Amino acid sequence: MNYGPKASIHRTNRLLAALESEDFLWLEPHLEIVELSRGKVLYEPGEPIRYTYFPHDAVVSLVTVLQDGGSVEMTVFGREGALGFASALVTRQSFGRYVTQIPGTASRVLLERLNEALDARPKLRHALFRFTEAFLAQTLQTVACNAVHSVEARFCRLLLSTRDRTDKDELPLTHEALAEMLGVQRSTVSSVTSALQKSGLISQGRGTIRIVERSRLEDTACECYQAIHNSFERLFPGAYHRA
Repeated sequence: MNYGPKASIHRTNRLLAALESEDFLWLEPHLEIVELSRGKVLYEPGEPIRYTYFPHDAVVSLVTVLQDGGSVEMTVFGREGALGFASALVTRQSFGRYVTQIPGTASRVLLERLNEALDARPKLRHALFRFTEAFLAQTLQTVACNAVHSVEARFCRLLLSTRDRTDKDELPLTHEALAEMLGVQRSTVSSVTSALQKSGLISQGRGTIRIVERSRLEDTACECYQAIHNSFERLFPGAYHRA
């Protein structure tokens, strides 16, 4: 199939890679590659959605911003899917704050062009809706997880899911970023990371956390890690691959 020169980059996103050739070729001319720096806010709550992003190696959190200035992560996006699509289906307004936690690149497309593709390409529409169902299952599981599971268990789930999206054991995550994602104080993150390091599950560097014992980290994580993985495998096989 005669793809454009940037196609291999676009298709590092597993949702784009899963599209049938004709559907991808229809969409490819409208895709552009953008850099997402650490801490970059793509949308604030209530802002109009202009683009849908398909991350390559970047990881982006969708967080709820509270009145006291605090925040907690509702869900996370990586190379398995797209962000700015589900929230634009009706209101075209952002559910919350989309903020880049791990820098990298993404493909993006104007929402108007994507809507044209959905109207013209039924199989592309079906693929995006299957991802949206998996995304909603992930979000609901995360809400339940935040309500009932310990910070340590949620912390381990977060590290494992981030590792799955990057294929790297060393993750550029600061205590500040982890505190925002978990909805806890930075001092709580420091306590948890110290305990896990003493147990030999992780090691810490300057602005990084390295996974040392993945199997033990999985044992410490809550059931939500496996539940989210199972949802993606059922609805969108191969998108949430674990290397």
